[in-house]
Amino acid sequence: MFNRILAATDIATTPDAPVVTAARLARGHHARLYLLHVMESASTENRKLIRHYETDAEMIADAAYEQTVAQVLRRTFRDSIPGEETEVRVTAGFPWEEILQYARQIDADLIVLGPHSTRAQEKGVVRIAGLVGSTVENVMIRETCPVMVVNRPANAEQLRFRRVLIPVDFSRSCECAVCFAARLAANCHSQLQIFHMIPVPPVPKYNRSAYNRDKASALKRLESLYRPYLDGIEHRYIIHAGSLPHLEILNAARDQNSDLIVMGSHTKETGGKWYPGSAVERVGFRASCPLVTITDPQVLIHWKGRLTDTVSKEPDRRIHVFTGTGSHPSPKKGGMS
Repeated sequence: MFNRILAATDIATTPDAPVVTAARLARGHHARLYLLHVMESASTENRKLIRHYETDAEMIADAAYEQTVAQVLRRTFRDSIPGEETEVRVTAGFPWEEILQYARQIDADLIVLGPHSTRAQEKGVVRIAGLVGSTVENVMIRETCPVMVVNRPANAEQLRFRRVLIPVDFSRSCECAVCFAARLAANCHSQLQIFHMIPVPPVPKYNRSAYNRDKASALKRLESLYRPYLDGIEHRYIIHAGSLPHLEILNAARDQNSDLIVMGSHTKETGGKWYPGSAVERVGFRASCPLVTITDPQVLIHWKGRLTDTVSKEPDRRIHVFTGTGSHPSPKKGGMS
């Protein structure tokens, strides 16, 4: 299923959740692990001007120093990473740019990141509650393969992905997420939990009878749209009413004891970039299990069977519950949905 997994970390001396999780996933899938450490510089003129990982003194990074940091990383993660199946790379630059460049170079089929830089406070970055960091955001919107966001280390049992939750709102990107999850389920013998939230307007305008009608209609649409991808896959549909998608998704993941959440994100600007929707950000920041995001159908090109060929070419079918936009989002000038 996974052949080349890229994990990125910005610290060298302390094991962090993304690398530990990626190492366990690589071991379980007999995949090659690529560990990337980007030495970020505050200088816009000389990206090699960095701070020493131990002393914090400013210095110019050279090949010898990069080799030293690589050795430190191997020692830090010696209990996690499979030695001969792990390539460690240390470089200076903008983290998101280096991650994307390396992912393309190795033809990665999964990138594993944490929701925030572990050195955010040290670098003077203010974390915004409920939002992923700029590195994750920039990788997501330009991703060339699925991106996994990890808040805490996932154990080996969880990484068997026996129960996979896929929140959907009938958009094309969510259709791609179901397509990806179905292929994952075929390899991991997973049960897929297709989750849909019905947006509830204020009472008394919306009563139980109206909800039941909407639920029946939603179930019919779920079965009609996703049946082609789920043939032979164990699955069930879960429909809840609510007003805050990210909370309903997190509650469903907890109630269903989900091992993985797979989400499509579909806010698009005129220039063709895909942005993580607000629900994706908030779920990625808070989820207790790993989250995989699919933002562009092209990320599925790695997967056997050319899954993009089976995804409907029709435009999005209804209101985007995850971003609050209509079937044709207006161009974005910047910021998040």
